[in-house]
Amino acid sequence: MVSEIANAVVMFFLILLGGIPVLYLTLSIPVVVFWKIYRKIKYGYNLYD
Repeated sequence: MVSEIANAVVMFFLILLGGIPVLYLTLSIPVVVFWKIYRKIKYGYNLYD
């Protein structure tokens, strides 16, 4: 019983520690690409700056 609860707690922390970086990268990469395209269209900046 106690080991099942401990396993559940450890699994929760592993999902939390692995899930947060994945969500951050999944959301931030498209936002950066959109921002660069927006700056290119509006201000004429280079996409690589």
